[in-house]
Amino acid sequence: MSLIAVTTLLGSSAILSGQDYPDFTSAAETAVEAVVYVEVTIKANQVSNQISDPFFKFFFGDEFIPQGRERKASGSGVIIRPDGYVVTNNHVIADASSIRVTLNNNKSYDATLVGADPATDIALLKINSEKLPYLRFADSDKLRIGEWVLAIGSPYDLRSTITAGIVSAKGRTMPNYTGEFKVESFIQTDAAVNPGNSGGALVNKKGELVGINTAIISQTGSYSGYSFAVPSNIVSKIVADLIEYGTVRRARLGITMTAVDEKIADEMKLSSLDGVYIYEVAKGSAADKAGLKSGDVILQIGNKTVHNPSELQEIVNSYHPGDVSNITYARGQKTHTCKVTFQGDVQPNGTTLDDGALVFYGAQLKSADSKTLQALHIKSGVEIVSVGKGKLAECGAVDGLIIRFVNDRSVSTPQDVVEAAEKAKRSIVIECMTPAGRTVFFALPKE
Repeated sequence: MSLIAVTTLLGSSAILSGQDYPDFTSAAETAVEAVVYVEVTIKANQVSNQISDPFFKFFFGDEFIPQGRERKASGSGVIIRPDGYVVTNNHVIADASSIRVTLNNNKSYDATLVGADPATDIALLKINSEKLPYLRFADSDKLRIGEWVLAIGSPYDLRSTITAGIVSAKGRTMPNYTGEFKVESFIQTDAAVNPGNSGGALVNKKGELVGINTAIISQTGSYSGYSFAVPSNIVSKIVADLIEYGTVRRARLGITMTAVDEKIADEMKLSSLDGVYIYEVAKGSAADKAGLKSGDVILQIGNKTVHNPSELQEIVNSYHPGDVSNITYARGQKTHTCKVTFQGDVQPNGTTLDDGALVFYGAQLKSADSKTLQALHIKSGVEIVSVGKGKLAECGAVDGLIIRFVNDRSVSTPQDVVEAAEKAKRSIVIECMTPAGRTVFFALPKE
């Protein structure tokens, strides 16, 4: 038996045997066969969605090498089914005109994109092969702080590179400088990852998939001790939706929230700082219909305790629209329970979103600002700030249109639009003006 002397920072020594160190050989040899190299081709006239924030970069595989009229990007991926389904990051394959996957045995396959979810930065690919080595999903909720993990990928084109570290934290969120909707509850590790690792596997000592490596915090562009992975429980739900529906069916609660601080805990006489404080409940949302109000503190959803906002977001994301769950919350100095039916991405007409926009047939409406009205030489109107995926988009409406009349009724606020539509007996005729000043009409059937 080999013995190793270890000197502590206090100057004392200890003798450790080889049995005191974790053995990763079995997990590494098994998992590495299911981690692939992903190479994408991007046409020169396509615009990359590369994020270049100096503090937080989803950059793995995004350093493009010009090659004539095309550019190349690379990253990693993980085979999660023997029939050729491969998980990677959305930012690895974004804007790709072609995708090629190379296995650890150097066999290469053209891959097709099954679907992608920018909110979690997860994408699903399919290659035409069978009986492939693959990784099983572990329950990332059971992952413990301090537990050993392996990161496997292709940093700097060094194929099948394996690094080890521990779980440093769970439920991490990153600064969001773009304002895009994100679902973030990252596993933080100190396993070394670098450009090219993105989309690769984070596995436990059993060789099970606990996360997809996604990002680092670095001021140099290289590993600085902090790396982040999307938990396997989020990934598995996204993958299941993409395979079954081709898109992600995301549940919504409809609240604006913040972490519980000492002031809130003292005022409500809470026994701990666990839970999330509700600042605002969107009108018509799942939370509103369940009876939740501003000032409530959500303590538990289903049988899962809520410790912070990112954890609540992860729990809600595990549900589908239409799913029902109990919510335990504190109001004043008493604890209550209510039943919530989660809604989907398309909210009911009249729902007020976190940014103040009003939902109308899947679109988001806001009153047109004075500068826009002046440029179009009109007195009032409502702007379609995001047409979304609902009936208004299906009729041909686009972002930036100004709604002027609904069934010949002049509108100046989003609520005017909703009320005019509700009063319609049959069809809803909407008159809009384009940014160029041209008048267009859309007709929607009355629900």
